[in-house]
Amino acid sequence: MNVTKDTDLPRDAQDSRARLAARARHLRQVRGLTLQQVADRASLAVSTVSKIERGLMAPTFDRFAKLAEGLGVDVAELFSDRGSAFADGEFAICRKGGHGFLATENYTYEMLFPEVRGKAMVPMLGTLKPLEEMRLDRMVRHPGEEFLHVLEGRVTIRAEGRGDVALEAGESVYFDSNRGHLYASAGETPARILVVCTGIEG
Repeated sequence: MNVTKDTDLPRDAQDSRARLAARARHLRQVRGLTLQQVADRASLAVSTVSKIERGLMAPTFDRFAKLAEGLGVDVAELFSDRGSAFADGEFAICRKGGHGFLATENYTYEMLFPEVRGKAMVPMLGTLKPLEEMRLDRMVRHPGEEFLHVLEGRVTIRAEGRGDVALEAGESVYFDSNRGHLYASAGETPARILVVCTGIEG
Protein backbone atom coordinates (compact mmCIF):
# COMPACT_ATOMS: atom_id res chain seq x y z
CA MET A 1 0.00 0.00 0.00
CA ASN A 2 1.29 3.45 -0.84
CA VAL A 3 1.63 5.79 2.13
CA THR A 4 0.39 9.34 1.63
CA LYS A 5 2.98 11.91 2.68
CA ASP A 6 1.91 14.45 5.28
CA THR A 7 2.70 17.25 2.84
CA ASP A 8 0.06 15.81 0.46
CA LEU A 9 -2.68 16.10 3.11
CA PRO A 10 -4.79 19.09 4.21
CA ARG A 11 -3.78 20.55 7.58
CA ASP A 12 -6.79 19.11 9.44
CA ALA A 13 -6.00 15.65 8.05
CA GLN A 14 -2.36 15.97 9.15
CA ASP A 15 -3.46 17.03 12.62
CA SER A 16 -5.97 14.19 12.97
CA ARG A 17 -3.37 11.64 11.90
CA ALA A 18 -0.84 13.02 14.40
CA ARG A 19 -3.39 12.93 17.25
CA LEU A 20 -4.37 9.33 16.48
CA ALA A 21 -0.68 8.34 16.27
CA ALA A 22 0.11 9.86 19.67
CA ARG A 23 -3.01 8.39 21.26
CA ALA A 24 -2.38 4.88 19.93
CA ARG A 25 1.26 4.97 21.06
CA HIS A 26 0.27 6.23 24.52
CA LEU A 27 -2.42 3.56 24.98
CA ARG A 28 0.05 0.82 23.99
CA GLN A 29 2.83 2.08 26.24
CA VAL A 30 0.69 2.52 29.37
CA ARG A 31 -0.47 -1.08 28.92
CA GLY A 32 3.10 -2.31 28.58
CA LEU A 33 2.47 -3.85 25.15
CA THR A 34 4.92 -4.20 22.30
CA LEU A 35 4.06 -3.39 18.70
CA GLN A 36 4.11 -7.12 17.96
CA GLN A 37 1.70 -7.92 20.79
CA VAL A 38 -0.77 -5.29 19.62
CA ALA A 39 -0.45 -6.49 16.02
CA ASP A 40 -1.06 -10.11 17.05
CA ARG A 41 -4.09 -9.23 19.18
CA ALA A 42 -5.49 -7.00 16.42
CA SER A 43 -4.79 -9.40 13.52
CA LEU A 44 -2.86 -6.61 11.82
CA ALA A 45 0.64 -6.56 10.36
CA VAL A 46 3.18 -5.12 12.80
CA SER A 47 4.20 -2.71 10.04
CA THR A 48 0.62 -1.37 9.95
CA VAL A 49 0.59 -0.71 13.70
CA SER A 50 4.00 0.92 13.45
CA LYS A 51 2.91 3.19 10.58
CA ILE A 52 -0.20 4.26 12.50
CA GLU A 53 1.89 5.10 15.57
CA ARG A 54 4.36 7.10 13.48
CA GLY A 55 1.60 9.03 11.73
CA LEU A 56 2.39 7.48 8.36
CA MET A 57 -1.02 5.86 7.93
CA ALA A 58 -4.57 6.90 8.74
CA PRO A 59 -6.30 3.52 9.13
CA THR A 60 -9.60 2.67 7.52
CA PHE A 61 -12.53 2.12 9.87
CA ASP A 62 -12.07 -1.65 10.03
CA ARG A 63 -8.37 -1.24 10.82
CA PHE A 64 -8.81 1.22 13.64
CA ALA A 65 -11.57 -1.00 15.06
CA LYS A 66 -9.02 -3.84 15.02
CA LEU A 67 -6.38 -1.55 16.51
CA ALA A 68 -8.71 -0.73 19.40
CA GLU A 69 -9.26 -4.46 19.96
CA GLY A 70 -5.51 -5.06 19.96
CA LEU A 71 -5.02 -2.32 22.54
CA GLY A 72 -7.85 -3.63 24.71
CA VAL A 73 -9.90 -0.42 24.42
CA ASP A 74 -13.02 0.56 22.58
CA VAL A 75 -12.94 2.78 19.51
CA ALA A 76 -13.87 5.92 21.45
CA GLU A 77 -10.62 5.78 23.45
CA LEU A 78 -8.61 6.32 20.27
CA PHE A 79 -10.19 9.77 20.02
CA SER A 80 -10.41 10.97 23.62
CA ASP A 81 -8.48 10.43 26.85
CA ARG A 82 -11.52 11.41 28.88
CA GLY A 83 -14.74 9.52 29.22
CA SER A 84 -16.89 7.09 31.14
CA ALA A 85 -18.89 3.98 30.45
CA PHE A 86 -22.44 4.31 29.19
CA ALA A 87 -24.68 3.37 32.12
CA ASP A 88 -28.34 2.40 32.49
CA GLY A 89 -30.46 5.53 32.29
CA GLU A 90 -27.65 7.53 30.66
CA PHE A 91 -28.57 10.58 28.53
CA ALA A 92 -25.61 11.84 26.53
CA ILE A 93 -25.51 14.85 24.19
CA CYS A 94 -22.93 15.54 21.49
CA ARG A 95 -22.83 19.23 20.68
CA LYS A 96 -21.79 20.61 17.31
CA GLY A 97 -18.03 20.18 16.97
CA GLY A 98 -17.89 17.69 19.85
CA HIS A 99 -16.59 14.79 17.81
CA GLY A 100 -13.41 12.86 17.19
CA PHE A 101 -11.99 13.51 13.73
CA LEU A 102 -10.01 11.30 11.38
CA ALA A 103 -9.27 11.90 7.70
CA THR A 104 -8.21 8.90 5.61
CA GLU A 105 -7.41 8.58 1.91
CA ASN A 106 -11.06 7.96 1.06
CA TYR A 107 -13.18 9.32 3.91
CA THR A 108 -13.34 11.91 6.62
CA TYR A 109 -14.87 10.49 9.81
CA GLU A 110 -16.43 12.55 12.58
CA MET A 111 -16.84 10.10 15.48
CA LEU A 112 -19.79 11.19 17.61
CA PHE A 113 -19.77 10.77 21.41
CA PRO A 114 -16.02 10.05 21.64
CA GLU A 115 -16.14 10.34 25.45
CA VAL A 116 -18.85 7.69 25.87
CA ARG A 117 -17.32 4.25 26.37
CA GLY A 118 -18.90 0.89 25.67
CA LYS A 119 -21.63 2.08 23.31
CA ALA A 120 -23.78 -0.56 21.64
CA MET A 121 -23.62 1.55 18.47
CA VAL A 122 -20.90 3.69 16.88
CA PRO A 123 -22.46 6.80 15.28
CA MET A 124 -20.41 8.83 12.81
CA LEU A 125 -20.78 11.62 10.32
CA GLY A 126 -18.77 11.26 7.14
CA THR A 127 -17.65 13.26 4.15
CA LEU A 128 -17.13 11.25 0.97
CA LYS A 129 -14.90 12.03 -1.99
CA PRO A 130 -16.11 11.49 -5.56
CA LEU A 131 -15.57 7.91 -6.74
CA GLU A 132 -12.92 8.97 -9.26
CA GLU A 133 -10.74 10.36 -6.44
CA MET A 134 -10.90 7.29 -4.23
CA ARG A 135 -8.58 4.31 -3.81
CA LEU A 136 -10.66 1.27 -4.71
CA ASP A 137 -8.08 -1.48 -4.08
CA ARG A 138 -9.48 -2.53 -0.71
CA MET A 139 -13.04 -2.67 0.57
CA VAL A 140 -13.83 -2.20 4.25
CA ARG A 141 -15.38 -5.03 6.30
CA HIS A 142 -15.94 -5.45 10.02
CA PRO A 143 -18.24 -7.37 12.40
CA GLY A 144 -21.78 -6.17 12.97
CA GLU A 145 -24.41 -4.28 11.03
CA GLU A 146 -24.34 -0.85 9.43
CA PHE A 147 -26.84 1.90 8.67
CA LEU A 148 -26.10 4.76 6.30
CA HIS A 149 -28.29 7.79 5.62
CA VAL A 150 -27.42 10.37 2.96
CA LEU A 151 -27.55 13.91 4.35
CA GLU A 152 -26.24 15.87 1.36
CA GLY A 153 -25.38 14.96 -2.21
CA ARG A 154 -25.65 11.62 -3.96
CA VAL A 155 -23.81 8.49 -2.82
CA THR A 156 -22.64 5.34 -4.58
CA ILE A 157 -22.53 2.22 -2.40
CA ARG A 158 -20.23 -0.50 -3.69
CA ALA A 159 -20.75 -3.84 -1.93
CA GLU A 160 -19.09 -7.20 -2.43
CA GLY A 161 -21.14 -9.62 -4.52
CA ARG A 162 -23.63 -7.11 -5.93
CA GLY A 163 -23.85 -4.15 -8.27
CA ASP A 164 -23.40 -0.55 -7.23
CA VAL A 165 -26.34 1.19 -5.53
CA ALA A 166 -27.01 4.92 -5.89
CA LEU A 167 -28.68 6.82 -3.03
CA GLU A 168 -30.08 10.35 -3.07
CA ALA A 169 -30.22 12.73 -0.12
CA GLY A 170 -32.83 11.42 2.33
CA GLU A 171 -32.33 7.76 1.34
CA SER A 172 -30.73 5.01 3.45
CA VAL A 173 -29.20 1.54 3.38
CA TYR A 174 -28.85 -1.11 6.12
CA PHE A 175 -26.58 -4.13 5.69
CA ASP A 176 -24.31 -6.77 7.22
CA SER A 177 -20.95 -4.99 7.48
CA ASN A 178 -19.03 -8.27 7.26
CA ARG A 179 -19.69 -7.82 3.54
CA GLY A 180 -16.91 -5.78 1.91
CA HIS A 181 -18.13 -2.27 1.16
CA LEU A 182 -17.13 1.26 0.30
CA TYR A 183 -18.96 4.54 -0.21
CA ALA A 184 -18.27 7.46 -2.53
CA SER A 185 -19.88 10.66 -3.66
CA ALA A 186 -21.73 10.01 -6.91
CA GLY A 187 -21.29 13.64 -7.95
CA GLU A 188 -18.35 15.93 -8.58
CA THR A 189 -18.44 17.37 -5.05
CA PRO A 190 -18.22 15.64 -1.63
CA ALA A 191 -21.31 14.05 -0.09
CA ARG A 192 -22.29 14.00 3.59
CA ILE A 193 -23.57 10.90 5.39
CA LEU A 194 -24.63 9.65 8.80
CA VAL A 195 -23.40 6.13 9.58
CA VAL A 196 -24.21 3.95 12.59
CA CYS A 197 -22.29 0.69 13.14
CA THR A 198 -22.95 -2.07 15.66
CA GLY A 199 -20.62 -4.76 16.92
CA ILE A 200 -17.58 -2.47 17.31
CA GLU A 201 -17.40 -1.06 20.84
CA GLY A 202 -16.12 -3.36 23.57
